[in-house]
Amino acid sequence: MADSADLRSYLALLEKQGELVHVKKQVDPRFELAAVVSKLDGGKAVVFDRVRSSKISVASNICGTAKRFHLAIGAKGRPQGVMEAKKAIHARMAEALGRLSEPKKAAKGLFEQNTSKSLGDLPIVTHFEKDAGAFATASIVFAKDQEKGNQNSSTHRLLRLDERHMAIRMVEGRHLHKCFTYARDHGEDLKVAIAIGVHPAVSIAAAYQAAYGVDEMLIANSLLEGGLSLARTGYAQAQVPSHAEIVLEGRILKDRTHEEWMVEMLRTYDFKRKQPVFELEKISFRNGAIYHDILPGYAEHRLLMGLPVEAKMYDYVKSVVPTTQAVHLTDGGSNWLAAVIQIKKRLEGEPKNAIMAAFAAHPSLKMATVVDDDIDPSDAVAVEYAIASRCQADRDFVILPNAKGSSLDPSSDQVNLLTTKLGIDATATLLKPRDHFEIAKIPGQEKTKLDDYV
Repeated sequence: MADSADLRSYLALLEKQGELVHVKKQVDPRFELAAVVSKLDGGKAVVFDRVRSSKISVASNICGTAKRFHLAIGAKGRPQGVMEAKKAIHARMAEALGRLSEPKKAAKGLFEQNTSKSLGDLPIVTHFEKDAGAFATASIVFAKDQEKGNQNSSTHRLLRLDERHMAIRMVEGRHLHKCFTYARDHGEDLKVAIAIGVHPAVSIAAAYQAAYGVDEMLIANSLLEGGLSLARTGYAQAQVPSHAEIVLEGRILKDRTHEEWMVEMLRTYDFKRKQPVFELEKISFRNGAIYHDILPGYAEHRLLMGLPVEAKMYDYVKSVVPTTQAVHLTDGGSNWLAAVIQIKKRLEGEPKNAIMAAFAAHPSLKMATVVDDDIDPSDAVAVEYAIASRCQADRDFVILPNAKGSSLDPSSDQVNLLTTKLGIDATATLLKPRDHFEIAKIPGQEKTKLDDYV
């Protein structure tokens, strides 16, 4: 039985479009594999056919560019440039969220072809020299919310401790942590299923910060045009994508923790925390299974986290400032902490409203800059030009001290999640004639080709 909406079909599409390379040479999952992926950052996706001490191949960087993200969710058009791709992605996300539908149910998952009892059979990667150990980074955790009765799915890193145990990082207050604390407070472990190696649309849906109680697999099914099917696992009784390459089942123990830390989106080490421990019951996997690894702090990690949040921010900001043209989480802010918002300004107060809306939509955001519609938000030089030529710090800077921020920012109060936020209105004032800020143009410049003259 085949599945047209699985990781394999997506990799085949990338190969057809010249977006994928295979590494035939055997690589070590300790540092060597990560080093190769780092060299491909911003470039092609990769499959490592031979990984030391495992019979399972590894795919990485599969959503490492906006173009491949665009392909993964079936966004429209053939965009030229980052901002065109992002606008198409935002539109596709909004469309999918507007028509959620239940996935089909499969009698049996493709992942049930083989079983194992040991985490040592998986090519779990050690990425950086000071990481706590080998981490699963593309692992989607499925758990039932016993209080509400619905299922939650979200991506979490897991540190391998031994053949049967992994420390799992859960952000306090998020949905999986709520499921866990409810079970723990009732004296129970939390049964979970963990999928590794799914169609990237499933990973994107799991990364979207949906409203509490919304099943992310409905979003995934919409992104896949109704092509997602779910199969019930035996131990955890979770509904997971039937096409998943690898599924781990077990429980998050109510009374055991272990210290863990690793590199996060800013490519700095997260601080050490005691986190709950997952205990493995069994591993199920497909014939010829493909393990997905995401290199922390590099493009695939940042885009998978940032682009779904960008889409959410765009909708929110546009509801407050209807002439919003684009929202761009910048590379300099690791696609998480800094955003540029492009608007077609009509009133003097609109940029500040857009700034406040952006902070409300994405609480981890630290800096928001608003620019006019003649400034490309993805062009850092153009944005700096707007700040330099259209902004006065005494009237156009908004400073919000002691606001809720991101634990990833090493300059913040990471324990209490407090930071100082900065909003910058870099739009031209309407109190002066517009031609004072007009960027001069040369007629015919865009069509002129230097090769015709030099």
